[in-house]
Amino acid sequence: MGTLSYLATGFGVALQPVNLAVAAFGAFVGTVVGMLPGLGPINGVAILLPLAFALKLPPETALILLAAVYIGCEYGGRISSILINVPGDASAIMTAMDGYPMARKGLGGVALSISAWSSFVGSITATTGLAIAAPILAKWALAFGPAEYFALMVFAFACLTGLMGSQPVKALLATIIGLSLSTVGVDANSGVYRFTFDSIHLADGVQFIVVVIGLFSISEVLLMLEEAVHGPASIPDTGRTLFNMKELALTWWTTVRSALVGFVVGVLPGAGATVASAITYTMEKRLCDKEGTFGQGDIRGVAAPEAANNAAANGSFVPMLTLGVPGSGTTAVMMGALTLYNITPGPVLFEQQPTLVWGLIASMFVGNVMLLFMNIPLVGLFTRMLKVPNWVLVPGILAVSTVGVYAVHATTFDLVLMAGLGVGGYLLRKCGMPMAPLILGFVLGDMMEQNLRRALSITNGELDILWASPISISLWVGAALMIVVPLLLRLRGKGRTPTLAAA
Repeated sequence: MGTLSYLATGFGVALQPVNLAVAAFGAFVGTVVGMLPGLGPINGVAILLPLAFALKLPPETALILLAAVYIGCEYGGRISSILINVPGDASAIMTAMDGYPMARKGLGGVALSISAWSSFVGSITATTGLAIAAPILAKWALAFGPAEYFALMVFAFACLTGLMGSQPVKALLATIIGLSLSTVGVDANSGVYRFTFDSIHLADGVQFIVVVIGLFSISEVLLMLEEAVHGPASIPDTGRTLFNMKELALTWWTTVRSALVGFVVGVLPGAGATVASAITYTMEKRLCDKEGTFGQGDIRGVAAPEAANNAAANGSFVPMLTLGVPGSGTTAVMMGALTLYNITPGPVLFEQQPTLVWGLIASMFVGNVMLLFMNIPLVGLFTRMLKVPNWVLVPGILAVSTVGVYAVHATTFDLVLMAGLGVGGYLLRKCGMPMAPLILGFVLGDMMEQNLRRALSITNGELDILWASPISISLWVGAALMIVVPLLLRLRGKGRTPTLAAA
């Protein structure tokens, strides 16, 4: 009863007219920002943070605004990912794998609507978990140290074997390229310049936005231009902008499973929505892909990562509110917003600021309902992007991509690097090299290296710490199973083929 009474108090805060207006505004802005390639939730929250403080909004209202922008960005990131194969942020990479093929089949509206629904289910599941089990989950998250995080990264990479399909060597090479890109820059521990080629512009490493825009956006533009030369492929129009009951039933358990896994991963500080979407996509591919349709426009391949990344985004509030530890880069910015109001997140926040905490949790329920009813009617408008001719669409993509990359450091070097990566991505895609393992290798590589260094620094280089805890052992065993079991099944299948042929 205590939780219900606190929630009632929270809804009393969230349903105030000013907070409802702020939540609606933040949800809309977040959707637009998430739709633009390269911006992402961190930039969306950072843009509105000065506005919230300048307007002298009460702390609960300011936090409601920033949280609405955050979850709105997670909704919006799928739009460009599905329609033009350009992920809005890292967590939308997996959505593009089946969302874009669906759009090319004329099912862009169905992909957008099922992704909105899956995002809603994932967010509501995670917010419910936040309201019920936040203190318990926070204590569990404390058990994860650097060694456990390193084992989690290894497990995530092992899950990438599910993306390898019939060409594991190409997928492995793509992962290695991504890991190599993540090592560029100054080593944080020794100060040694690594793979910078004496260029000061590479001292901070290769920025994520440059990599994702180059490999996805620029290479997609080059493919569009090639398609225009050889004659554009026609996109069939099904006339539907909403999923039907059969499609809802097909994706239901996928959505529920992915939401639960995404929430658990999101609770871990620093793991993030990217890890959650990668794990759940490969998990569902193992469980459901009996016909080999994942990666070719399977609706379950859209539902799984969308439910997971939104659940992880909401789950990242658990360590922020209960431990004072940011669960993601975006919640780190939001913690900075709280410090502007002299509020310190941590274990006593639920006792000292119950109105703030429960108002935020209740507003997340309200904001997700707003986003669902905001996004579903706009599906038809979004899908019209597919009817825009290439001579309009290509310059538009280039303009948005160039502005997004230039805004990071305001240097022309990033633009040149973006173009170079775009040409490289185009050549890799022409060779049949998958981009998802490459991007995930780049995103997870830095986290993997940093946690390995921290773990080894604790024991002065002793490797035993990497498998010293039950959590680490479980993750290592899981990673081994993810690699070995598919190989055994493949060998078993090859062994059966001659027998069947002889019969």
